[in-house]
Amino acid sequence: MWMAVDLVFDRASSMQKIPNPLIGWQVDRSSIVHVGVDLQRPECILAESDGTLWTADARGVMRIASDGTQTLIRQQGVADRVLDAASLMSGGSLPNGIAFDRDGHIVIANFGTDAIELMTRNGHSRTLYDRLDGQPLGKMNFVLCDSKGRIWFSVTTREVPWTKSINAKTADGYVGLIDEHGIRIVADGFVGTNEIRFDAKEEWLYVVETNARRISRLRVAPDGSLGQREIYGPGDLGGFPDGFAFDVYGNLWITLILTERLVALTPEGELLILLDDGNPQALAVYEQHYQAGTTTPELMGACRGTLAPMMASLSFGGPDLRTVYLGSLGGSSLPSFRSPVAGQPMAHWKTR
Repeated sequence: MWMAVDLVFDRASSMQKIPNPLIGWQVDRSSIVHVGVDLQRPECILAESDGTLWTADARGVMRIASDGTQTLIRQQGVADRVLDAASLMSGGSLPNGIAFDRDGHIVIANFGTDAIELMTRNGHSRTLYDRLDGQPLGKMNFVLCDSKGRIWFSVTTREVPWTKSINAKTADGYVGLIDEHGIRIVADGFVGTNEIRFDAKEEWLYVVETNARRISRLRVAPDGSLGQREIYGPGDLGGFPDGFAFDVYGNLWITLILTERLVALTPEGELLILLDDGNPQALAVYEQHYQAGTTTPELMGACRGTLAPMMASLSFGGPDLRTVYLGSLGGSSLPSFRSPVAGQPMAHWKTR
């Protein structure tokens, strides 16, 4: 069974009657534990209630059991690749965002093939969609399943090559929906669409606009249509948001890639720095080029942190949903630490 999100909302409401657990709290670097070894581009992480972790990997999807045992699930017919700038531009399979559908299969937003794919837990995979209205989907980024079994997805840009959109700050990213009616676009005009998440009652869809350095949100109608977009929090987060997740208090935890920070946006709109692994000198140079529209991959690489290089995502896990795992584009493991507040359960989270 899928967990009823109404219960989570009620818990979040009661949590806000007490002081925010994140006020005055930061990650203790000495307490960080690294999970997994020899991972390749662990960009997105899914946690299950039995302690199992699943992470996107350049070779497929890695399953990490609660005892640390790793099993690489390769997509059939996919060869290994070298993770460098040239490889990222040349196509080929590159799982990015992952989600579980209602049957427990893995939905993949493939950043390399620009397709939405479905893979069983033993590696049998097929393409669900690679075109929409006869046109290529664009640079596929993320997938998310809701409590109704619908698949939501984000496309960063339609620019070819996609890297042009970074300096141009092209507003051609979109959010799409797959349901019993097929596939369709439900919101368009985002600047570097990245991860998408729901609030506890699935009344609002939150959207990362990486190249605009902000979070937007849209009200969700029962049929999946979305209302008018509004900016959630600051118009400029002071860094480049990539992944995010809510806790049960209502704080929105956000990874700032390149800035290499983990921050949280409180329900009152206060931005808290929870972890800073950035390189101030390299970031200052990158910021100048960002404003001028002249960034390069080399400038991005110089900003890499040491804990989760190119910090890209976070996921709450553990039996109490108070263990935080960080995903990255350049790391080979998952830094983890304990949180003072539990994360909001995702739709696939099963009660014991």
